[in-house]
Amino acid sequence: MTLKTIEDPSDSPDSASERKAGVAEDSGVGTRATANPVAQAQADLEAARSESEQWRERFLRKAAELENFRKRSNRERAEASALVKSSVLAEFLPIMDACERALRSFDEETNPHVRMQKYREGVELLYKQMGDTMNRLGVVPLEAKGRKFDPHLHEALTHQETLEYEDDTVIQELRRGYLFKDRLLRPAQVVVACGPKSKKDDGPAQP
Repeated sequence: MTLKTIEDPSDSPDSASERKAGVAEDSGVGTRATANPVAQAQADLEAARSESEQWRERFLRKAAELENFRKRSNRERAEASALVKSSVLAEFLPIMDACERALRSFDEETNPHVRMQKYREGVELLYKQMGDTMNRLGVVPLEAKGRKFDPHLHEALTHQETLEYEDDTVIQELRRGYLFKDRLLRPAQVVVACGPKSKKDDGPAQP
């Protein structure tokens, strides 16, 4: 009886060659694995630098845009303020013209009585023109006398004892107050009525 020897395929010459080749490939992979992290780190660094430069340029561009916007806003605000002021001042030019005409008329008149009459008429005209101008701008006077004292609209300078008016009634206006578009521009300075104080007896009642 003849016994056949079963050879292990791994013991064949071809298998040995394949194992050597595999070992060599593994060595190459290890070498490449050792070198790749450095290259990858350099590549990542370059990418980070590029991205950082892009963000820097974007930041500088946005900062420049913001500065330009700030300057433009300040310029527009100054122009708007100047426009408002000029429009308000233009409303008072007719009053200046009236003052000049009044001064010329005073110089031409020699009669003292007539000069005084013209002076009064000139003041009345200026007051009317001033009131009309203030009304056009939205400024209206407060009606204080005879009204109930309101601390939001009136400033009480003194109180006066009287029986003719109810308590806390404005009986005299010392300085007129004004409203600007329904907002208080200046309170009115007033005198407010109050009831007489009760008098105490000076001594015990006589029998």
